[in-house]
Amino acid sequence: MNNVDINSMSCPLPKMDFETVQLAHGAGGKLSSDLIEKIFLPRFGNKTLDKLEDQAILENPGKRLAFTTDSFVVDPIFFPGGNIGELAINGTINDVAMSGAKPLYLSVGFILEEGLSLEILHKIALSMEFAAKQAGVQIVTGDTKVVNKGSCDKLFINTSGIGAVPDGVNISAANIQPGDKIIISGTVADHGMAVMTTREDLSFKSQVNSDTAALNGLVDDMLNVSKDIRAMRDPTRGGVATTLNEFARQSNVGIQLYTDSVPVKPEVKGACEVLGIDPLYVANEGKLIAVVPEGIAREMLSAMQSNKLGKDAKIIGETVTENQGIVVQSTGLGANRIVDMPIGEQLPRIC
Repeated sequence: MNNVDINSMSCPLPKMDFETVQLAHGAGGKLSSDLIEKIFLPRFGNKTLDKLEDQAILENPGKRLAFTTDSFVVDPIFFPGGNIGELAINGTINDVAMSGAKPLYLSVGFILEEGLSLEILHKIALSMEFAAKQAGVQIVTGDTKVVNKGSCDKLFINTSGIGAVPDGVNISAANIQPGDKIIISGTVADHGMAVMTTREDLSFKSQVNSDTAALNGLVDDMLNVSKDIRAMRDPTRGGVATTLNEFARQSNVGIQLYTDSVPVKPEVKGACEVLGIDPLYVANEGKLIAVVPEGIAREMLSAMQSNKLGKDAKIIGETVTENQGIVVQSTGLGANRIVDMPIGEQLPRIC
């Protein structure tokens, strides 16, 4: 199932009284029930959600929990390699997994625009079902609201996630020490450029596809090598540059990026050059950055490369005592350049 293209999946739309979302679908009456029973429950149903309570009673399999929430407003809602639905599932799973936690449960809240095609909503729900099942998590509670046409752009999704943190795992930027190695799990800027080239209707010889994916399986493989991972984060908005600056500032170390070390696909590099954007600042939705002690870096890299989501993993730099709180990259001319945080968001509504 791992090779299935979610966007190519289809499932007949249930028979509905309307073809588009109506304000009454968010009013709590019969049409609300129809939306839940015909669109959402067939996709997300499980013994917890099926009770249709105002809350979910969950089993706590561990002593510590990781909890996160996120909202998704990406434009367009369908893009090469994914859509807003699976992006919401994968993005929230990844935020939980970056703590080393095993993601278990998700909540999903929909803000729907009046007039949205129910066929589109059904397709998005189908992709969310597939993404959640592939990652081994359950959607256990949720909410739906409908707003007047023009009050939101098609649909927005809010997701929250809970995961159990294993004993002995303590992953935090505060743990980073000088001499650690920095590993990225693969090529950067794929998601941001997929969305932007679609939005701008740019055409290239090779299509740029989003890298959206749930990374909890990759994290499991990494923890099997060692629980002594210093820090881990998925470089979404602001890209690799922002994540590394956060690491440097939160741990008060310097970060030295190696010359041309960050992998970028040729088609993504070309798109960035056309748009005048540095790939280091572009969002990713299926990559992680890990900081690990030098002694386990090679073994960790090998384990990551054995997983399909880490096959292009690479050591891209190290932490140093100089330039505390600053990220520096070596250039081909033997000089250094400071890789600063962006002042604002280069690509709005990227996730």
